[in-house]
Amino acid sequence: MKKIEAVIKPFKLDEVREALSEIGANGLTVTEVKGFGRQKGHTELYRGAEYVVDFLPKIKIELVVTEEMVEAAMEAIIKAAHTGKIGDGKIFVSSVEQVIRIRTGETGEAAV
Repeated sequence: MKKIEAVIKPFKLDEVREALSEIGANGLTVTEVKGFGRQKGHTELYRGAEYVVDFLPKIKIELVVTEEMVEAAMEAIIKAAHTGKIGDGKIFVSSVEQVIRIRTGETGEAAV
């Protein structure tokens, strides 16, 4: 099993969720986060004063999938989150050693 973490632009969340649903990914966690990469933030004007916004709002999506679904899930995220502009986001894939469904006690792929 693999854990996929994707950091994307907030307005792309619905498209990414729909793309993942289409390939059969049936559970994910969404967190509102702030961060920056190559974008390095930007400056804004508020009541005549200019200030720097270092951290930009992003959405972090986390899901655990079987080994067979990793490629399809990554492709779905890339296709749905792509705008072609800086700040589209990143995808991180890591191994998951154990999964336990608390309600039933199921473990492994049955718990995903």
